[in-house]
Amino acid sequence: MMNQYLKELEQEPFDPDEFVERLAWRATKEGGSSKPFNPELVHETFTRAIEDLKVLQDRQERKCLRLEQALKEEEETFAMKLAQLQDQHKRSVGVFSELDERINWAGGRALQVGEQLGAAQRPRSRAAAALALLTLLSDFLSPGPVHNEIFNDASKIDEAADMIQKLYMIAQELPAEKFEAAKKKIEAKYNEIERTLIEEFVRSQNAGNITRMKEIAAILTHFKGYSQCVDAFIETSQMNSFNTKEVFSGILPMCETNYVIIKSVFSNPDQVMSKFILNIFHLKLQKYIQTRLSDRSDLDKYLKNLYEMYTSTQKVCEDLSSLGEVASLGLLGRLGALGGAIGKPLETYFPTEQQRLSTTFSTALQRYYASKQHTRQKKQGGLQYIQSVISTRANINIAPVENYGGETFLSEELATQMLQEAKTSFIRCKVLSAPNELASNATELTEILVQQLLVEHCDYAVDLGLQSMPIVENKTTPKIHFFEVVKQCNAIVHLFEKHFQEYILPCVSSTSKQSICLQKKNVTLEQLESKLDAGLERSISIIISWVKLYLQTEQKKTDFKPEGDVDTLASSACLTVVSYLNTTLTRISDCLDGENIRAVTQELGIRLHRVIYEHLMTFQFNSAGAMCAICDVNEYRKIMSGANIPPLISELFNTLHALCNLLLVKPENLQQVCEGETLAELDRSILLQFVQLRSDFKSKKLGTLLKGSNS
Repeated sequence: MMNQYLKELEQEPFDPDEFVERLAWRATKEGGSSKPFNPELVHETFTRAIEDLKVLQDRQERKCLRLEQALKEEEETFAMKLAQLQDQHKRSVGVFSELDERINWAGGRALQVGEQLGAAQRPRSRAAAALALLTLLSDFLSPGPVHNEIFNDASKIDEAADMIQKLYMIAQELPAEKFEAAKKKIEAKYNEIERTLIEEFVRSQNAGNITRMKEIAAILTHFKGYSQCVDAFIETSQMNSFNTKEVFSGILPMCETNYVIIKSVFSNPDQVMSKFILNIFHLKLQKYIQTRLSDRSDLDKYLKNLYEMYTSTQKVCEDLSSLGEVASLGLLGRLGALGGAIGKPLETYFPTEQQRLSTTFSTALQRYYASKQHTRQKKQGGLQYIQSVISTRANINIAPVENYGGETFLSEELATQMLQEAKTSFIRCKVLSAPNELASNATELTEILVQQLLVEHCDYAVDLGLQSMPIVENKTTPKIHFFEVVKQCNAIVHLFEKHFQEYILPCVSSTSKQSICLQKKNVTLEQLESKLDAGLERSISIIISWVKLYLQTEQKKTDFKPEGDVDTLASSACLTVVSYLNTTLTRISDCLDGENIRAVTQELGIRLHRVIYEHLMTFQFNSAGAMCAICDVNEYRKIMSGANIPPLISELFNTLHALCNLLLVKPENLQQVCEGETLAELDRSILLQFVQLRSDFKSKKLGTLLKGSNS
């Protein structure tokens, strides 16, 4: 039982309450579940358990004492051993220090002996080297060719190079008149060995022997032909790099690969890499670009190639600048590199761009007019322009009028094509022009665009439209195509304005040329707008002139003073005029927009109202005729009350309609109608004039009636 208690007590974590519960559970279980609770049995169980636990406690205490005693004995044993080890360590440290001092003393003595031996050896070495040089010098001083083993053995080329370099330096100090022959022989051998080393360097480079290349480069550092070695390396590295179509894309990998070799081979890698890259730009790329740009017969193709070459070269510069090792060299001055590769073509770029743009525009305009079978006319002189204006305003045929079959001679497609060509030119100009010349160049291109597109195309078409204005001579309805001219001209101007904002302003912004470009644009557009306004004015005059002429010739007196009963309908003259006006207003709505349509319809409505008012004042009206007049005015009112008609026009025709009611109302109701809301604001003389148009004005003494009401 004690073993069981021990197991339970050693459990982690130990819970005393749970331990007591288990004891109680065991006591009740021994009594049986069917028997009543026996407290004595539980008491006996707990008493026995307490005694067992006391025995177990005594046993554990004795065990702890034994373990503590054993621990003390082991501590004493290990303490003694540790003290012994510390003593041994101290003795070892002392011995090591003594040995270290002796080693240092021995090393110092060895170094001293070595220096003494070296000092004794250096004079011997210098003497031996001097002897060898003197022996060689004597060979060169002797007449005839030099037959020395060191110069005839290819395996001793490095040693021969060292000797000949020293001899060459000595020979420079010898007087020329006495040692001229020897100096020439030494120089010849010097040049021969130098060439041999360079040739071997190239062979090693082709074989990929970096170690040998480094050795030869180190030897040639002391030779005057060291730069030839660098040139040979560069030429060999770039030999086959520019024979492919992808010239520009291969430059960066080539530079990266060769820079690693240069750092391994040459003692001055930065300078060598500088020369390597400059050779690419000033020789290889320059030659490649000159070949690509040699054909100038097609200016468009030439400029495309120039732009492509420049941007590709520029990208190579940026790529090389982003290369960590190469960027640190400080040689990639952007302008210097670009100028070396493509400098000369850039000098003649802008005159070529001007010529191309002017030629392209002129050719496009010629083709367009040729497709319309039209021969461009010269600009109108002052007399011709005055004749045209007088012909339209006075309705007199001073000069013949040609309407060109309704052709406007304006093309949004042509304008888009010209603006696209201009866009290409401005993009190239922004990239290829020098910063201090960009604004000036962009201004000149702007002048070409304004002249060709706005003046030679739009302004010319507007002039033709003004010339083709019809003259009103008879009742035939005039065909006015100027509204289409306005529509297409506005569309082209909008395209030009957008192009100006996107491509011209960025080139001249914040420069003195900005105001020049804006002034050129504004002056040209104002002149164009002035002509368009004049054309719209003349168009309105033609419409109104025809309406007036048609009503004068086709409106019969019997329309407003018929005999007998007739159907109450609008007159045929009115219906013809309304039909023409409906067609004209539809064309105005299709061709104009915004304030333009409002201004034109308002001016047209005011003049039409005046013509109809004055036209009605020339007739007399009976009751049936008054009904016809009211129907006519109602038709005019309906046609002039559309969505794009200003409210003022509707008010004018509503008033005119109310005036026509004076022609129909009974005499006793005249005063009431005159005082109505619509007519109350009018002058009484106007009302009296209208009432006088009634056929019964005198018979029914309507004048006296109105005067009496006024009093």
